Amino acid sequence: MKIDWKRKLTSRKLWIAVAGFVAGLILAFGGSDGTAETVTGCIMSAASVIGYILGEGLTDAAALKNRKDGENNGTDV
Repeated sequence: MKIDWKRKLTSRKLWIAVAGFVAGLILAFGGSDGTAETVTGCIMSAASVIGYILGEGLTDAAALKNRKDGENNGTDV
């Protein structure tokens, strides 16, 4: 069974779970609410960037593949 890392890393559920876990750890080890909020915000900001980059990369790769497939199908007569 192969794990689809691209899909997992673009999952909002994953990043919300990670942010919640980290915020809980910060509070459990005596960190302030402000620190937990700041770290959670940073994680969610990073998740947005990662999701955007992976999404655009997948879109570009699909467009390139379609373009190459179209070229090969049109010239093999």
